[in-house]
Amino acid sequence: MKDVTWDSYQIFLAVARHGGLTGAAQANGLSPATVGRRVLDLEQGIGRQLFVRSQTGYRLTADGQALFEQLQAMDAVARKVDGWRQEAHGASVVRLMAGTWVTWLVCENVQAIWSERDGFRLDMSVSERRATLAHRESDVGVRAVVPEEPHLASRHTGDVAYATYRQRNAPEGLASAWLAVSEEDAISPYLRWPHEQAAASIAVIVSRPRSLLDLARAGAGQAVLPCFVGDLDPGLERAGDELKQLRHGQWIVTNSEDRHRREIRTVSERFFRLLKSHADLFAGKRPSRNV
Repeated sequence: MKDVTWDSYQIFLAVARHGGLTGAAQANGLSPATVGRRVLDLEQGIGRQLFVRSQTGYRLTADGQALFEQLQAMDAVARKVDGWRQEAHGASVVRLMAGTWVTWLVCENVQAIWSERDGFRLDMSVSERRATLAHRESDVGVRAVVPEEPHLASRHTGDVAYATYRQRNAPEGLASAWLAVSEEDAISPYLRWPHEQAAASIAVIVSRPRSLLDLARAGAGQAVLPCFVGDLDPGLERAGDELKQLRHGQWIVTNSEDRHRREIRTVSERFFRLLKSHADLFAGKRPSRNV
C-alpha cells in the first residue's frame, strides 16, 4: 500500500466537517471533483469505506468515524505546532469560524475586529456547520444554539430573523421564482426552506449561500435571507413578512481554557460588540429608510 500523505487526511477531515464535497472544496481551494477523487483514492489506499454518499451529502461510516476521531487529535497537535512556529516569528493567529452571512458582516466591518496594528493574524473560516471548537479547530465561533459542552464559554448576542427578499420594485413575476442552494448544501433551516415550501418553483440553484444575495439583487428571483443582510441592501425589498419559524438565537463561543488569551479575548470582545451593535437588524427591525 502506498503511504498516505497528511494532505490526503486533511481533505478527508474537511469533507467530514463540511458534510460534503462543496464546502470541503471551498475550504481547500480545490474543485469538488478533485476532492471527491482524493477521498476515493484514500479509501482505496487504506482499504476501507469512509463515507456513505447520498444526494444530501457525505456521512461517515463507522470506519470513517474512527479515523476522524484519531485524525482530529493529530490535527490539533499539528495546529499547535504551527501556532508555536508562528509565535517564534511574532505572528500568533486567531481562528474565527462563522457562517456565510456573519462572515460577510465581519468583512464589511473588518476594522472593528482586526487592524494592522494588532500583533496577531486573523484566519476566518466560512462554514454553515456548527462551530465545535473541538481540538482547537477554531478559537472563536458563532452558534445558532446555546452550547451545552462544558468546555465552551458563550455569550448571547440576540436573535436572528429571516424573510424573503427580491429586487426592489421587481415585476410581479418574481413572486413565483425562487432561488436556492443545492439540497446537498442546504444545511441550515433557512437554506432548506425553499426546498420544503416551494420546491416546484425553484428557478435557480447555486452551491453557495452568498450567491443568493447577488441573484436576488440582479432580479433572478426571490431568496430567503437573514434580515440583517436583506434589509441593509438598498437594492432589495421584503417579499413578505418575517418567516418566524426560522428565528433563532445567536451565541459567540470560545474554549473556556483559551478565552483569556490576550489575542483571543480581544477578537471575542470586538466580535461581540460588532454583533450587538447590529442586534436590532439581526432581530428583523428594519432600518428607517426601509420603513
